[in-house]
Amino acid sequence: MIVGICAEHQWNPVERRVALVPDSVRRLVEKGFRVIVQASAGTAASYADDDYTRAGAAVVPTADDVLASADVLCTLTYPLPIASQLRQGQVLITLVQRWKHAQSVDELLAKGVRILALENIPRTSRAQAMDVLSSMATVAGYRAVILAAERLPRFFPMLVSAAGTIPPAECLVIGAGVAGLQAIATARRLGAQVSAYDVRPAAQEQIASLGARPIAIDIGTTETETAGGYARQLAQEQLQRQREGLAPYVAKADIVITTAAVPGTRAPLLISRTMIAAMKPGAVIVDLAAESGGNTELTEPGCDITTDEGVTILAPLLLPAQLPQHASVMFSRNLANLLLLFATRDGIVFHTDDEILRAMLLEQTEAKDA
Repeated sequence: MIVGICAEHQWNPVERRVALVPDSVRRLVEKGFRVIVQASAGTAASYADDDYTRAGAAVVPTADDVLASADVLCTLTYPLPIASQLRQGQVLITLVQRWKHAQSVDELLAKGVRILALENIPRTSRAQAMDVLSSMATVAGYRAVILAAERLPRFFPMLVSAAGTIPPAECLVIGAGVAGLQAIATARRLGAQVSAYDVRPAAQEQIASLGARPIAIDIGTTETETAGGYARQLAQEQLQRQREGLAPYVAKADIVITTAAVPGTRAPLLISRTMIAAMKPGAVIVDLAAESGGNTELTEPGCDITTDEGVTILAPLLLPAQLPQHASVMFSRNLANLLLLFATRDGIVFHTDDEILRAMLLEQTEAKDA
């Protein structure tokens, strides 16, 4: 079985990660896989072509050369400029976000391309070692706080000096999933006073365990979590109650990190234009939900803006790509664990009742509707 990876930074200069690092390639080769790597695929993440060769991979000049031989193509993101070249029987393993790219996904499925959506890996103990969403959220949560610290015009920690005492920065984290919890931990390490809110009541204990102050808001329901552990989409009335409850905390915060997302749909709007206008001059918002529309009314995905009131809103895309080396290591380990569990020398066996594979395997929309 031949696994292929491409130099994704050639299509998107923001993307500096690589789907498989040399250590993971070595693991796969030792188990009987063949791995084909496009030249320079790992250079932006500090992995040279020679590293892949020593790990046992074959390095080829172009993405076309990878596609010509690979049984399985592994990528970090979708869509791909070369996706139309995938042929019947090939397998694509990637973060699909089908709700954004439904038409192109259906076209590939109609051609007989098998697609495994990494974002659909269930949140179970057995699947934990393959959970790329959690891995990338860990990177994003950490990096978001570092970005905020770079842009905030004041210290994070309390400082006592001959010039007097400077109080610590006030940090508010909205959403206590993996990214939010990592943001809380990082902001605490830097010395900020941290408060956090999550719509799921079960998250309160996790917030407190990291030394942050949990915020409780009555939105009129406690049915806020899906069976998979993700936040459930709320009604507009409940969202409005959330905004009203968060408003005083947003107003006094120096840093706000928003991470609230609902899989398969637009991110909820939790911070209104009016709430932003009430914030302190110099305050910083880092919106980690920018890729799915953003959690603030003023978010411009991929852009940094400063309002007339002096509030900076950062809306980075592909934030884990800003730490490409360790982000690639984590993604690669997840991917290798997946391949080693399901792939054989003859390919991936799809007639399985395994809950992980069943959740990941995409079907044509028409077939599912029928």
